[in-house]
Amino acid sequence: MRLQVIQQRKLWWGISLAILVAGIISMLISWKTIGAPLRPSLDFVGGTRLELPIACPDPKNCKADVLNLEVIRKVLDEQGLGGSSVQIVEAQGNKPPAVSIRSSSLDAGQREKLQKTLTEKIGAFDMARSSSETVGPTMGKQLFTSGLLALLVSFAGIALYLSFRFQWDYAVFAIVALLHDVLITVGIFSILGLAFGIEVDSLFIVALLTIVGFSVNDTVVIYDRVREVLAVDPSRSINDVVDDAVNQTLGRSINTTMTTLLTLTSIFIFGGETLKFFALALIIGFAMGAYSSIFIASTLLAWWRNRSGSLVVPVVVGE
Repeated sequence: MRLQVIQQRKLWWGISLAILVAGIISMLISWKTIGAPLRPSLDFVGGTRLELPIACPDPKNCKADVLNLEVIRKVLDEQGLGGSSVQIVEAQGNKPPAVSIRSSSLDAGQREKLQKTLTEKIGAFDMARSSSETVGPTMGKQLFTSGLLALLVSFAGIALYLSFRFQWDYAVFAIVALLHDVLITVGIFSILGLAFGIEVDSLFIVALLTIVGFSVNDTVVIYDRVREVLAVDPSRSINDVVDDAVNQTLGRSINTTMTTLLTLTSIFIFGGETLKFFALALIIGFAMGAYSSIFIASTLLAWWRNRSGSLVVPVVVGE
């Protein structure tokens, strides 16, 4: 079966546009309601994270039922911490169930008062296993700035390499495809933040950088095949060249993406709370990366070459 990417390019562009618009609308709503396009975690806004495991002689037989979320939130409301995020962390190995609380910055006295009140309302906690972390707003701002700078540098480096390796129009549409993948991932996480309260942390920036590297790999493979075919027969229609290039590399793209997604799905299911949403971001981004390489970057290049009438074979340094 031959995939007709050029003939159905309006369909591919329409699907991408619909997802992008939904994400942008979600980011605008999020910005208006919480002051940010995504729901930021402690890493970016600063505050205190408390993890209080319940006291249990045998962690494997402990039940998390005693950690009543309604009671915990009521205690937080009473202490002026009503906007805090509360999660129940299930037992893992020898670690008993715990309550994880993210709130505004708390000093030692406030933490002690909160722990004491929760102990009275719920029961004893294993203080030897408890953990507390406070991040200042300045550090959170630095993390965000550094992550954004890393993204911009990666985009610039990729654009420079592709301009050198191919031609400037290849580089432009590869960057458009990368922006497509990043914006869709960010937009979906904005929707998840509004619907389910999912926060993004510093690992989310790492995920975006990884997505950029993975996505451009498939795009380069397709563009390289386009260049090779044009070098052999410059008179061929660019639409036919792109269709051939996509179909010739389709099996490789699907196999690479599917094997990667299987691994990431395993991490998402079994990797625990710390890696769960990191893996989810990679799943979304890698899937969109394969989609954009096949259906967006390739069709945009063909559209531009038809529009500009350019079928010049690029000169590659070193070949």
